[in-house]
Amino acid sequence: MRAHQFSNRAALSILLKTSLSIPVGCRSYAVDGREAGGTKGSDWLPTQFVQFSCRLHALGIAAAACVPDSLTYIGALIALNQVIVSGAGMYPKSTLLGNNMVRLSPAAAARGEVALSFDDGPDPAVTPKVLQVLDQYGVKASFFCIGKRAIACPEIVAETAARGHRVENHSFSHSHAFGFYGVKSLASDIHRSQEALEKITGCRPSLLRAPAGIRNLWLDPVLTQLDLTLVSWTRRGFDTVCRQPQTITQRLVQGLAAGDILLLHDGSSRRDVHGRPVVLEVLPRLIEAIAAKGLTPVPIV
Repeated sequence: MRAHQFSNRAALSILLKTSLSIPVGCRSYAVDGREAGGTKGSDWLPTQFVQFSCRLHALGIAAAACVPDSLTYIGALIALNQVIVSGAGMYPKSTLLGNNMVRLSPAAAARGEVALSFDDGPDPAVTPKVLQVLDQYGVKASFFCIGKRAIACPEIVAETAARGHRVENHSFSHSHAFGFYGVKSLASDIHRSQEALEKITGCRPSLLRAPAGIRNLWLDPVLTQLDLTLVSWTRRGFDTVCRQPQTITQRLVQGLAAGDILLLHDGSSRRDVHGRPVVLEVLPRLIEAIAAKGLTPVPIV
């Protein structure tokens, strides 16, 4: 669906109509065994929390019109609800606003698999070296690419896919305002990245990771229409801010369990004291630590 077919007014209408007509106990798309809203490839179904929020707003408007004296109390309830909505959007692992994959499937966990994923690339100085390390260990991973960076370095993205890695969507612009976009802006940005990555690799991404994991109420219905699944992570090393490879590795390995999704960065990776991207120091240690635990690194599928 094209970006111009979305509008905030239309999305709000869908939200209200759906929330007022679908029972709270309806089935939503399950991720990691939890209610997570939205059914991939079909009509969007909001989470129970989103349904409740819409009902609260609708009932609040009606009550305020009928009982003006209640406006203060209604306003306080709606304000509290908005705080919770905002908090859910700022917490990358939250499933209150919609479908969000934070772990691999139970079947993958049963096979002893963990996922390696890289964000913010491609970086011409780092990504090819990350690919070399992965080749040395015979490991495949998922790369969440920024659309505009992919257009600037198409040969790196094409090579990533040619080596058997998954190339996925990390938005087109990686804007810090992504979590505040309306429906049209979200759809336009994500769609542009989809088109760019598909043109380069010949394969349309099936997963999206939001920039910094921050999102809002509108993202879930947009992803449903674009047939994308939101992915966050189980654990991250903060390799964009930390300069100590050992500390980053420890954050990723401590408590590591089958089914975990690990987040690293081939773009925006911090440099160590010698000026070397820390991801290149961390990756061999991490792969060896995963093997020592009897686990197998895989891409996200």
